[in-house]
Amino acid sequence: MELKAKENTFAPEVIDTSVATSEQINKLIRNTYTLLSMTLLFSAVMAGVAMAMDAPPIHWIISLVVMIGLLFATNALKNSGWGLVSVFAFTGFMGFIAGPIINLYLTNFSNGGQLVMLAFGTTATIFLGLSGYALTTKKDFNFMGAFLMTGLIVAIIASLVAMLFSIPGLALAVSFIVVLLMSGLILYDTSEMVHGRETNYIMATVGLYLSIYNLFMHLLHLLAVFMGED
Repeated sequence: MELKAKENTFAPEVIDTSVATSEQINKLIRNTYTLLSMTLLFSAVMAGVAMAMDAPPIHWIISLVVMIGLLFATNALKNSGWGLVSVFAFTGFMGFIAGPIINLYLTNFSNGGQLVMLAFGTTATIFLGLSGYALTTKKDFNFMGAFLMTGLIVAIIASLVAMLFSIPGLALAVSFIVVLLMSGLILYDTSEMVHGRETNYIMATVGLYLSIYNLFMHLLHLLAVFMGED
């Protein structure tokens, strides 16, 4: 089966789901995980740069505006080679703003290094386990879409309330909810690729990247609360 024409040599391949073959879907999955690995590595490098520079935390409003802008740009450019530039700009920025936050954990907790490594290992285990399950069983998790979207909206609102009014208990509850939601989104996003509903590997990468990123950050928060040593 033929893939849709690309805008240029480096444009992402888009699958026509009405005639998609298992070979095309497998290629989409390979491209997604290859790009995901590269963006995660680049994000980690940018986090390391921010930590080495001892960069101060970026105000959350500025971070939010830049993140949304880069997400819109990535979505608009997803079918061209510029989409790859945009996705690296987005994940690089996300890594850079994570650097100062990780530094805070390393500075404020005597076991900060252990907390970071434990959060990293737990995140990797959850992602590999859930994504591997969705890939091997081929079970359709599309039914979770509406629930996950509703949960995300509730979590975002609760997170803003907790931040604006400094409510630690609510922030802790939000982290628990986000960990569950991101786990569900890993299953959902992987299933969307397996069943041919997600046809663009750049957007598939963005979805999985955000799930991994938020899973790590909120696991780190939970671990610091329950296991952090001053």
